Amino acid sequence: MSDVTIIENFVKKYKALKEEISKVIIGQEEVIDQILISIFSGGHSLLIGVPGLAKTLMVNTIAQALGLDFKRIQFTPDLMPSDILGSEILDEDRRFKFIKGPIFANIILADEINRTPPKTQAALLEAMQERAVTVAGHQYKLSLPYFVLATQNPIEQEGTYPLPEAQLDRFMFAIRLEYPSFLEEVQVVKATTTDVQLSVNALFTAQEIIDYQNVIRRIPVADNVVEYAVSLVSKTRPKADTAAEIVKEFVDWGAGPRASQNLILAAKTHAATKGKFSPDIEDIQAVATGILRHRVIKNYKAEAEGITDKKIIESLF
Repeated sequence: MSDVTIIENFVKKYKALKEEISKVIIGQEEVIDQILISIFSGGHSLLIGVPGLAKTLMVNTIAQALGLDFKRIQFTPDLMPSDILGSEILDEDRRFKFIKGPIFANIILADEINRTPPKTQAALLEAMQERAVTVAGHQYKLSLPYFVLATQNPIEQEGTYPLPEAQLDRFMFAIRLEYPSFLEEVQVVKATTTDVQLSVNALFTAQEIIDYQNVIRRIPVADNVVEYAVSLVSKTRPKADTAAEIVKEFVDWGAGPRASQNLILAAKTHAATKGKFSPDIEDIQAVATGILRHRVIKNYKAEAEGITDKKIIESLF
């Protein structure tokens, strides 16, 4: 089957996937799109929002619709790395046996990741980058596809530890969850206060998702689109010659090369979901805010004047 035919099939399956998810999740179209783009690009996502916005339900529903194994890890201040990765124990034959932790699944929900100290947050780094974990000198491969979706309470809340920049940079998207609209909330309340149990059908297999990820990576990109992505990222660096005025004034640190890679990968997936066989500048702009938001570190002046990361990024287009 040619790549063109596979992309055409992908468009149909993606549409069916969105419909399946919408059986349970009302609204949040943009959030779901970004999570799915991240999955089909082989990236990870960070969801930022107050408790009670159905983040866990959303991830669980997406995992069911994709036919993937799902595990949730609740991050707490006393959580240890071994609680995530697993540990070695002595069995009855006095041999060491590795007991796998909850990180061994296709989709991991790292719930309230910023409630745990950086030592435990760092336990995810190797898994996110290498798709493997090392325990007691032995490396264990994780089954593919592998996707970490972390949720984070707003930093202003008490009892939270800010994520280190190296950890933040591992996430392809930082996605902000807002409260639902009045009509959406009415629908949510109606749907969740009855005894009707909604079931979600699995539309993919793990191998299908890997195949689609590979085809998306093969999508060609014109040089001018790559150059646009790189120049957009370089404009976020306040000390660079190409830095925009708004960046020089309101930004402490800009995005690194991983942001440029993520822009191109996500733009390829965004184009594929629309049935296009090559991304253009519009596709870069469609995914840029979610990819750059957590990589553009604002200074105190931006905070004082209420300048949002979205405003800074969109002014760079």
